[in-house]
Amino acid sequence: MADKPLLISGRSNPRLAQGIAAKIGVPLTKCDIVNFSDGELFCQIMENIRGGDVFIIQSTCPPVNDHLMELLIVIDAVKRASARRITPVIPYFGYARQDRKVQSRTPITARLVSDLICQAGADRALFMDLHAGQIQGFFDKPVDHLYGTPLIVEAIKRNGYDDLVVVSPDAGGVERARAYAKSLNCGLGIIDKRREGKNIAKAMNIIGDVKGKDVMIVDDMVDTAGTLTEGVNALLEAGAKTVQACCSHAVLSGKAIERLNSSPVKRLICTNSIDQTEHMKHCGKIEVLDIAPLFAEAVERIHNEKSVSSLFEF
Repeated sequence: MADKPLLISGRSNPRLAQGIAAKIGVPLTKCDIVNFSDGELFCQIMENIRGGDVFIIQSTCPPVNDHLMELLIVIDAVKRASARRITPVIPYFGYARQDRKVQSRTPITARLVSDLICQAGADRALFMDLHAGQIQGFFDKPVDHLYGTPLIVEAIKRNGYDDLVVVSPDAGGVERARAYAKSLNCGLGIIDKRREGKNIAKAMNIIGDVKGKDVMIVDDMVDTAGTLTEGVNALLEAGAKTVQACCSHAVLSGKAIERLNSSPVKRLICTNSIDQTEHMKHCGKIEVLDIAPLFAEAVERIHNEKSVSSLFEF
């Protein structure tokens, strides 16, 4: 391996890629990615990467299919340029919610996407806060899974709440919420939620004592913000003093920004696994935490064949 890793950025989150490169102290490898008039993608690596340890930084965030196809094409270009090892760095993994069959005659698309990435030529992969941990098993290659939780916990601690309660927005997130509550030494609550359709959720009742307390809703992602805003309203009706939220991945699609602006939620803490620059122009409630140092450390450890366990253990 060369002394330094080679970093290539896709077009989904170039700011994060630049931050990772700056932390490592290497320039991004020049890569020309263009769209033809019919929508086809073309990629050319503009530097010699033969025998290099290449890390391709690309979140598969909206538009998900475009960014996924772009990732596959860049992997293929890197493989054909004779790179020694190829590691996709995917801070946000799209299709992660389709990790199992919930109805008859439906796909397990997370497995399909995993197969596509491996078949394209990836030798290993690096993720953060997968929606379902078992997705690591969908890959036939080594996977490193990082957590943004310690970074978010520190951001919550900086506010110095006197009477904080961590709340899971649904039963499936209880384990995550319990980990937050343990780190913050605070109470735990659960929102009993019923889903009435795709991207439609209805909060039913609150399990736990939130009356007169500052509440932090914790989730791995916020997409349309429907679940979040329903939960905020339910918590305030149950007597919560204030309600804030945090997540690793702020997808914020559809009417999410409109819902956040009209909701009484005070703040949404998230990471820059997805670029929030445009969202922050339209919503002043978003606080973004930088994960570039975390990924830079992970990339360097993988490149130098060192353990990354201290980065993803929580």
